[in-house]
Amino acid sequence: MLSGRIILTCGEPAGVGPELAPKALASGVDFAWMGDPRHLPARTLFTEIASPGDPVPAGHLPVLRHDFAAPVVPGQPDPANAAGVIAVIARAVELVMRGEAGGLCTLPISKQALKTGAGFGFPGHTEYLSHLAGDVPVAMMLASTTVTPPCRVVPATIHIPLQDVPATFTDRALEQAIRITHAALIRDFGIAAPRLAVAGLNPHAGEGGTMGRQEADMIVPLLDRLRAEGMDLTGPLPADTMFHAPARALYDAAVCAYHDQALIPIKTLDFDSGVNVTLGLPFIRTSPDHGTAFGIAGKGIASPASTIAALRMARDMAAARA
Repeated sequence: MLSGRIILTCGEPAGVGPELAPKALASGVDFAWMGDPRHLPARTLFTEIASPGDPVPAGHLPVLRHDFAAPVVPGQPDPANAAGVIAVIARAVELVMRGEAGGLCTLPISKQALKTGAGFGFPGHTEYLSHLAGDVPVAMMLASTTVTPPCRVVPATIHIPLQDVPATFTDRALEQAIRITHAALIRDFGIAAPRLAVAGLNPHAGEGGTMGRQEADMIVPLLDRLRAEGMDLTGPLPADTMFHAPARALYDAAVCAYHDQALIPIKTLDFDSGVNVTLGLPFIRTSPDHGTAFGIAGKGIASPASTIAALRMARDMAAARA
């Protein structure tokens, strides 16, 4: 049965994920949690379902059961559960790609725990989801939900050391990020004519070549070529003047050179309600913009704001595609 229900994967069970799942029912989004119900907080009302579209009583958390190897101690990831975390992601992707669910929202994983416990060979969720989808080109977007004008950022290079950025930030990498972002804004966000701002790599966007040549030698010719195709592109811009409100009003998304150049402004502007979106996949994927928070896991104090925002964005993106 085709379902519009979003699948919420459990993430690292020793983190805050299990306590966020029942809190996220406040989102008003029709979703099902996939994981081991033994990991949920005590007194959670849930109903196990066999497929994503099965009905559940009002107020109950729909649970797609996936048993894990070991019990959970909050804040202490168990290597024995690493394979289960990975298997949940793969199973959820399979269901979504078969059209049995409307999209995917992933709770945070611990990459270190997955590597230690299961030899996980991917830098993060984004790269693993690309692999599961057939190694399709993807881009990572962080999107605000409570800031006006909105802040949407896409780094052209992601989880690599800063010293490797200049060699990795090529015209091919930047063009791919721009094209994926442009297409996703049309398909998933309903923006018919996207406006993109592109950051320079160097301070002051190179200042005429006195602080670096990447802007003049690579970024300017690329943007000119893409503008000739009809894209609305601004840049290269100094990154330190791109993110105040009047600047954000002039574009729909900013494409940046590297991870922190993109993520520092959005996490400053909308830390509790930002959403991580993987662009370019054949299915919808969002995630709360925070980690496993081992230090507060199991205490019941984790805020569900980002998870709720991620579920709502997944629902809205699925509706836009439909």
